[in-house]
Amino acid sequence: METGNSELNVSDPEFDRLHEEHRNHEARLHELAVKTRLSEDEELEEKRLKKEKLLLKDRMEAISRHHREEVPS
Repeated sequence: METGNSELNVSDPEFDRLHEEHRNHEARLHELAVKTRLSEDEELEEKRLKKEKLLLKDRMEAISRHHREEVPS
């Protein structure tokens, strides 16, 4: 997601919420990545977070694309 998203954060509360959730997932995935060994629960959490993070990114991209199509250049 390139430039223009910071403006979208302000004008679209859903995008802002999704972006915050995406950042939280990224932070938790980083915490898990630095561990030497993950428990079974942590492995499941890692897989779930990765899937959710992709879904969040897809949704943010859809919102961004919709915004670009609505706003004249």
